[in-house]
Amino acid sequence: MELPYEKDNKERVPLEHYLEEYRNIDPKEAALRCDVPYDEERQQFHIRLMGYHYLVDFPEFAVHKEEEGEEGEEGVHLLLDLVPAKIIVLRFLISGQAVKSSGKYLTYREVPWGEVYFRQFEGRCLMRLKFSFGFKLEQFAKAMEKLGAEKISMGDVAYEFEFINGLHVRFILWAGDEEFPPSSQILFEDNFPYAYQAEDLAVVGDISITTLKKLAEV
Repeated sequence: MELPYEKDNKERVPLEHYLEEYRNIDPKEAALRCDVPYDEERQQFHIRLMGYHYLVDFPEFAVHKEEEGEEGEEGVHLLLDLVPAKIIVLRFLISGQAVKSSGKYLTYREVPWGEVYFRQFEGRCLMRLKFSFGFKLEQFAKAMEKLGAEKISMGDVAYEFEFINGLHVRFILWAGDEEFPPSSQILFEDNFPYAYQAEDLAVVGDISITTLKKLAEV
């Protein structure tokens, strides 16, 4: 696989590391562990990320739309070319574990080590979410509807969506006005800690917000 991003070692070096680990996994074991369909004949995992369907080759990591004619907004298939999206999928297949959720959702502070990394998560995700959509609730709702997210009764507007196979996230917004700034909350289904570490969840939030911003533009 070519790595067309030599300018950014912060992404290139981790991706190279995870690509090497990925080649050494047992794909059938990974499919069972992550509860992800795997086509042994074609050597491909079936991955859902932010509402879009992909085929992920093994052992050489390459990503394709599940169907080349698959409908979808241009530029929103982030897994095709966004390095953090590739890394988050690789980490899921390398070490993630599918566990059935109890139905409970966690704040970032409630996940293991979340308190330690909260400042980074707040700046990268909560602040970005509220300033991206806190004064644009209609655009937020429009993007969520395009994603196929489920509207829920929280905040001024809130939606629940599947981030990756079997792992769901809730985005909640309270609108801003002339007196008060907007505010936001992000909740993670309680099976997330079995699939990802606290540091990964900032990437989950970042990828989700990036997708929504792209959907709001089209």
